[in-house]
Amino acid sequence: MDEIKTHIEHLRKQLDEYNYNYYVLNSPTISDIDFDRMMAELQNLEEKYPEYSDPHSPTQRVGNDINKSFTQVAHKYPMLSLGNTYTKDEVVAFYERVRNGLNEDFKITGELKYDGTSISLVYIGGKLVRAITRGDGVRGDDVTDNVKTIRSIPLQLRGSDYPAEFEMRGEILMPWSVFESLNTERERQEEPLFANPRNAAAGTLKSQNSAVVASRNLDAYLYYMLGENLPTEDHYENLQLARKWGFKIPEAMKECYSLDDMMDFISYWDENRKNLPVATDGIVFKVSSLRQQRNLGYTAKSPRWAIAYKFQAEKAVTRLNSVSYQVGRTGTITPVANLDPVQLSGTVVKRASLHNDDIIQSLDLHIGDMVYVEKGGEIIPKITGVDKDARGENIMLGERVKFIKKCPECGTFLIRYEGEAAWYCPNEFGCPPQIKGRIEHFISRRAMNIEGLGPETIDLFYHIGWVENAADLYTLNENDIAGLERLGEKSAANIMRAVEDSKNVPFERVLFALGIRYVGETVAKKLAMAFTNIDRIISAEEEELIAVDEIGTRIARSVRDYFAQERNIDFVNRLRNAGVQMSLSEDRILSQTDILKGATIVISGTFSHHSRDEYKLMIEQHGGKNTGSVSAKTTYLLAGDNMGPAKLEKANKLGIKIISEEDFLRMIDK
Repeated sequence: MDEIKTHIEHLRKQLDEYNYNYYVLNSPTISDIDFDRMMAELQNLEEKYPEYSDPHSPTQRVGNDINKSFTQVAHKYPMLSLGNTYTKDEVVAFYERVRNGLNEDFKITGELKYDGTSISLVYIGGKLVRAITRGDGVRGDDVTDNVKTIRSIPLQLRGSDYPAEFEMRGEILMPWSVFESLNTERERQEEPLFANPRNAAAGTLKSQNSAVVASRNLDAYLYYMLGENLPTEDHYENLQLARKWGFKIPEAMKECYSLDDMMDFISYWDENRKNLPVATDGIVFKVSSLRQQRNLGYTAKSPRWAIAYKFQAEKAVTRLNSVSYQVGRTGTITPVANLDPVQLSGTVVKRASLHNDDIIQSLDLHIGDMVYVEKGGEIIPKITGVDKDARGENIMLGERVKFIKKCPECGTFLIRYEGEAAWYCPNEFGCPPQIKGRIEHFISRRAMNIEGLGPETIDLFYHIGWVENAADLYTLNENDIAGLERLGEKSAANIMRAVEDSKNVPFERVLFALGIRYVGETVAKKLAMAFTNIDRIISAEEEELIAVDEIGTRIARSVRDYFAQERNIDFVNRLRNAGVQMSLSEDRILSQTDILKGATIVISGTFSHHSRDEYKLMIEQHGGKNTGSVSAKTTYLLAGDNMGPAKLEKANKLGIKIISEEDFLRMIDK
């Protein structure tokens, strides 16, 4: 039996080596026939001797057809998005912000921005133990079984000098050649086509059949390492080590020591990216030093030490055939141009946004016009101009495009609010797209995160008469859902479980889920922390709302208008009675104090005990306000090492009290 075990381990080692040579080094060292023969032999031996099975065996890459749902997992480190720039001037501004924030020499790593679906890979003891999608940045789906089928992702690392536990992050990609073949086959089978490789990769990764994932030939480019004990304090050097361990690290990387280096990197790849086997939509610049990354910290949504430069969009010319109009959840009417199909940035474009009435009028559009189409950031197609020279010979030129006067869904006359470009349908409680749109917003991942429901299911429930607003979701009956032809018992159970789980969603996300105009995630969090429960927000006067940081007159009036409607109060009460959270938890409330009430604090420099972002949270938690610049209204300047001399000079000139981080921690008794 020892001979069998030894032979199985030998086959695994050999197949891993062949996989690495083929999928990572792009240098095959064995024929496909011989590889398949060895794989078949290993599969037969593992079936015959299950006591020698191993979840990291190369045979796990073929997937299986077991249907499964995904478990949500919290990220150890949040997966934030990057701030986007579209001009070189904005890259210069980023560089200057970094220089002013650090006050010391620094190096930038330039990388390509790959247009795929983000993934986080967790390795313990050199073995892949978990793969998690971005999700909402805080929690994602565990897609480990599917990721194991991607042959460029190592299941067992090479060498022995890797950390005991760490994460690698990157993009799951579908190469252009695979994407085109897949769409050709789907067209032959009369199935809907994927819009672009990114959507195809994301849809494939979330397939509940890992054998399907294995058949799609996805690839993965890794570009960031996280952990407590990384081999070096330099991002670029860590990636070079990761390459030795078997990770597919892109070759398109450059260490930049100046702005000129960064501009050269942009110029080169703006042209040469078109020759790559996968989709790219820009460049990412990162401060290389991990220590400097920590000191620069994060904004609410993105790191200050990295930025994405988006390539200028490709343009194409095609014919405008008609204009249709879509109704959003807040009643916004969006005009959409219907075009002759045209190839643009690797995809076929048939529709493009016209944004609003002002844009239509400025373009002087006529049906039949030849129009210039581009992708904003290479994602959303839009019309940017008209080829008016082509009108003289265009016998198909039709009437001038005029914005509609009535809602295309319910026939209500449209209105336009002062100071806004959009037209709205005011029939918010009787217009079907608005009703369904609010429910779709409510169940979305960043709001109540009710999985199992989507636009099609919401549309079905609405037409049956089961839901007229999101509160109706909490009165659904599992047996009724299971009786529907398109769903069944398993889907019904999943929906009911997700609805029940949503009752534990924290109050600030419930407030966001209500869909109050202008109340996004950040504003919802501010309101929740300031008032702690829904009743205090309902009864708050406009002046009280405006007193909250970042809440202006427009938002305050929108909140007041929302709760002035009896329908909305009834909606909130129904959610409350169903068990949805309508106040902050006791722990969250108890952690707040008013020690810093009335204090305005400016943070500058680098710190030993906590990051700047952590100090900002502490200031807010204890009733203070954080601002970015010193003024006569500043109470304290929280000064760290390498602080900006201009802020120090201004603080001294104005007589602002300067405190150290030790002083600050004593102030809040921490």
